[in-house]
Amino acid sequence: MELVSIGKFAKMVGVTTTTLRRMHQRGDLIPYHITKSGTRYYSMEQLKEFSSSSVSEKIVVGYCRVSTLAQKDDLEKQIENVKSYMYAKGYKFEIITDIGSGINYKKKGLLKLIDKINNHEICTVVILYKDRLVRFGFELLEYLCEINGTNIEIVDNTEYSKEQELTDDLIQIITVFANRLYGQRSKKTKKLIDEVRQNAKSDKN
Repeated sequence: MELVSIGKFAKMVGVTTTTLRRMHQRGDLIPYHITKSGTRYYSMEQLKEFSSSSVSEKIVVGYCRVSTLAQKDDLEKQIENVKSYMYAKGYKFEIITDIGSGINYKKKGLLKLIDKINNHEICTVVILYKDRLVRFGFELLEYLCEINGTNIEIVDNTEYSKEQELTDDLIQIITVFANRLYGQRSKKTKKLIDEVRQNAKSDKN
């Protein structure tokens, strides 16, 4: 019987070796043979079974995000809208949420979503508006989805960005660059950020 190593098996089925080890720990997929040193080997029969079942096991994920805790009500409305869309489509789905800036790429929910995409666990990502995923770099995530066989569905293609969210994101960008130029505790950094905030307030008035 032909056996393949965990690394080769992972490449053949399109998941990471970490995912296979977790599946082993959960009892979802037990290696056909494990050496005394702990090396895992899988059979070609397991490859066929995994390939045939993995397509049907993929799910849809609805991703919802707001920038601050003050927008929690907006988050709930966003979740309901995304859920209604997916119910209407007849999707089997789960929801991943985030509270954080659209230019923060280390949010817990976003990282979880990317991991699932990389592990070929998701067939479709549903978002209410394009900028709910990320403020900048949408095309990069779109490409990541494409090479992993994941679709992105946008419920509403109209532009959506609350003025306060845009201001907060702009301040965050300026803060990062000002800190690099002048230092985090520099008076110039504080002055620059204060001016942006004041200009934003004056525009509202």
